Amino acid sequence: MAGGREIKTKIKSVQNTRKVTRALEMVSASKIRKAQDKMKSSRPYARLMKQVVGHVAKANADYVHPFMAERADVKRVGYIIVSTDRGLCGGLNSQLFRRILADMREWQGKGVGIDVVCVGQKASTFFRRLKVEMLGSVTHLGENPQVEQLIGVVKVMLDGYTEGKLDRVTLCFNDFINTMTQKPTLSPLLPLPASESLEATHDWDYLYEPDAQTVLDDVMTRYVESLVYQAVLENLASEHAARMVAMKAASDNATKLIGTLNLVYNKARQAAITQEISEIVGGAAAV
Repeated sequence: MAGGREIKTKIKSVQNTRKVTRALEMVSASKIRKAQDKMKSSRPYARLMKQVVGHVAKANADYVHPFMAERADVKRVGYIIVSTDRGLCGGLNSQLFRRILADMREWQGKGVGIDVVCVGQKASTFFRRLKVEMLGSVTHLGENPQVEQLIGVVKVMLDGYTEGKLDRVTLCFNDFINTMTQKPTLSPLLPLPASESLEATHDWDYLYEPDAQTVLDDVMTRYVESLVYQAVLENLASEHAARMVAMKAASDNATKLIGTLNLVYNKARQAAITQEISEIVGGAAAV
């Protein structure tokens, strides 16, 4: 019965694992609604900010903000990478990292340098091992991330772009489509793309007080911060959705494995009983 005991131990182990995966699934299911509500509540602000910036981009202004000026010669690019702090969420992070690495290889093939800032423990750990310059990172944002926590890493990239050290900045995150689908997204952040959805029926112009530079410097910085913050919220909702689906699949697999192991255990037990009976019968026949 040594084989039977080993199988029993394995069944117990899988049952304990199933308890953990079910608990994680239930926790993510309870948290996903809050994450979705937070993500949806910040969308109108981000959308209106995008509309205003799109209007400013098309306006006939004397002052063109540096964030809107396209640079012909790209020598160095920056990535703001948003990932999760914890694992057990399927291929959410790995799919995003694969997309980023493919894009990085393309730039490196052209002899372009790469700078990175990371939001989340997983990205920070992963990109430290690569031959890229990591300018900063922020981790453990928790379930209720605040814009103030992101200002540091965003400012590093904005300063680099303003000083001419960076010629392009890309924002990388998982876009929340629905509970079953999260899309790895690489969105151009700087230079700011002009709004394509605006119809050019007439020319836009603004009156700035005190002056265009003061107003636009503040508006553009707030706009970039709002985009990064929205990306963090999208990624948080994606994390809970991916974890819920992954843990459901793990629990289902554990249930199947327990059924298979029980079958193997019963067969081994039956074989042991049959062997014992055969030995008793053989002994009786010998007497």
